[in-house]
Amino acid sequence: MIDEPKETDSVENPEAPGSLWGARFDGVMAPEMVELNQSLPVDSCLWREDIRGSQAWAQALGRAGVLTQTELASVINGLEGVALRIGSEGLGRAQEEDIHSVVERMLLEEIGSLGGKLHTGRSRNDQSATGVRLFGMNACDQIREDLVNLCRALQDLAHRGMHLPMPGYTHLQQAQPIRAAQWALSHVFAFLRDIDRINSARGAAAVLPLGSGAIAGCPFPIDREALKDELGFQRVSHNSVDAVADRDWICDLLYAGAMIGVHISRLSEDLVLFSSSGFGFVRLSDGFSTGSSLMPQKRNPDVAELARGKSGRLHGNLVTLLTLLKGLPTGYNRDLQEDKEALFDTCNTLGITVPALAGGIKTAEFVPESLESAIDTQLFATDLADYLVRKGVPFRETHGVVGRLVRLAEEEGIPLNELSIEAMQNEHVAFEEDVAEVFDWERSTEVRDTIGGTSLRAIQEQLEEVSAQLSGINTAVK
Repeated sequence: MIDEPKETDSVENPEAPGSLWGARFDGVMAPEMVELNQSLPVDSCLWREDIRGSQAWAQALGRAGVLTQTELASVINGLEGVALRIGSEGLGRAQEEDIHSVVERMLLEEIGSLGGKLHTGRSRNDQSATGVRLFGMNACDQIREDLVNLCRALQDLAHRGMHLPMPGYTHLQQAQPIRAAQWALSHVFAFLRDIDRINSARGAAAVLPLGSGAIAGCPFPIDREALKDELGFQRVSHNSVDAVADRDWICDLLYAGAMIGVHISRLSEDLVLFSSSGFGFVRLSDGFSTGSSLMPQKRNPDVAELARGKSGRLHGNLVTLLTLLKGLPTGYNRDLQEDKEALFDTCNTLGITVPALAGGIKTAEFVPESLESAIDTQLFATDLADYLVRKGVPFRETHGVVGRLVRLAEEEGIPLNELSIEAMQNEHVAFEEDVAEVFDWERSTEVRDTIGGTSLRAIQEQLEEVSAQLSGINTAVK
């Protein structure tokens, strides 16, 4: 969740104190323009990042000889005072258009005109881009942590489902028997890919734009490599024009968020279906379910339904930013002020949804009797065809033979395994008495012993792979 300061009162005066650009103009801003121009209600949550970037910039100005050591100490102390003040009092009745103007005005209140030196060689273009990237890197770390917890919850559920059968579905029709663990693990691997995408987005965010100025770079001998190290970035931007306009990393993060939304929605849909009375495979705990205000018997899987619904926001935010960027000319344009709402909303939505879904999974239970009773004998049709293959019959022929047997069982209204051996042999002479062994879910899963299959060995291998990947994530540099 984004930690915002106390609510800021609306702007009453178009000539807000602390304006960074007003001297060039004779007239005041039109009242109708004030609200459109203001970004403070959105970017006020970046005050910590702005102060952190400003402290680093002050150090850079000190190294460049723009600030004396005494002046540098005063500016650093003044910024610390601003941080304490915002942390305890919020922004009060701030009337500036953005958080950068608020911080500068408060710094001037703390240390007087010396505070005006801080903006030397710096533009709000590279200043804002730096603060948002700092936010983005931290957000990626939190999203990754939440996804790891969700993966661990699914991994634990998989352990509990290793010895339980489950119908595997294609087209939402029963297809072949699997182990319940295989279903849970299928979602783990999807979220592990999401973690890779989040890591990639974080790497894309970790490029320092500070020192690029408004568009042409900085005229003072600023050590950008030192700035990069001080602020925790991985690289320095190579081109000042590109640096102030680059929002690709936000697209990367919003794309990763949209894909997380896809996987959240699919897992949630499974939970809604599998916890319903028609399936009954999974039971969600009371803490993640709700009842009905009218029907006392209802038990609603609200954690899954709400998570499924949130995915739409994640997709919409990506489309919003792509649409915003597609027609902009080179360099910084004020349209880019709109990048933050989509970014913040995606991070907030994931920050609420992923932990709740992880909690729902962690406290969910499989219902063994429902899983076992759901194993229809038609799930073994492919095993029956494979039986004939092992007798030397070409698969395309066995497929037709078993298809006719399935139709015969349906016509007679009996399970496939209750067809007589004579009826089977009428379709093909290769059937023998040992065909009865085919209709066993454990045998069916165990013969699928290849990498990624449903045998106990294959599932244990998958669990070990998940553990290895999660351990690697936990030890990764943040």
